[in-house]
Amino acid sequence: MTGTDTEVGKTFFTASLIHALQNAQHSVRAFKPIAAGCELENGQFKNEDALALMQAMTLPTVYEQVNPIALQRPIAPHIAAKMEGMALSVEQLQQLVPLASIDESFILVEGAGGWLVPLNEQQTFADYVAAENLAVVLVVGLKLGCINHALLTQESIKAAGLELVGWVANHIDPEMLNQQQNIETLNSLLDCPMLAELPFFTEDNSVELASRCVRIEHLVDS
Repeated sequence: MTGTDTEVGKTFFTASLIHALQNAQHSVRAFKPIAAGCELENGQFKNEDALALMQAMTLPTVYEQVNPIALQRPIAPHIAAKMEGMALSVEQLQQLVPLASIDESFILVEGAGGWLVPLNEQQTFADYVAAENLAVVLVVGLKLGCINHALLTQESIKAAGLELVGWVANHIDPEMLNQQQNIETLNSLLDCPMLAELPFFTEDNSVELASRCVRIEHLVDS
């Protein structure tokens, strides 16, 4: 699960997708391997995005399994890790999140920030996705500039030899002009189906409401 930028709704869509899949009787396990901007809770640093994924899942889990790398500072993960005396790498993520040993119907992995967020001076989170050969879902936060960001991200995903299985139109800016025309343009230029168009929600049960917008048939059949 990647996005055109940070704060575009990756976690919101991932939680909504978890609900949609579970409502269709699929077992789901979700991870956010790296999270920056964690707060101390009962002696442990935790991230609100990772907690949202845990809340969405019906399978029992512990925090460290969902988010093994919890960084305190709300900045780029590789910078936060360095400031906290930690080094990030693809190999480290593979050890901390052993995807091959998981037998749920769906395994969802949410990235931190955008597609090419660095892990270190040589590797990005995209390298981890490539090492695990994961299919990619792109969450597009609908705002000015999102078409360019979406197309650049698609180009990079394809260049890595990975499959872009779907994209999500997330209405994050209710003041954005010509939103439907932007969606139509993205639909014509992105080489994958639109999995959901998520309205700008304000309700407390917005994740459950958003789950009804998700077209899981594109993922179940793929």
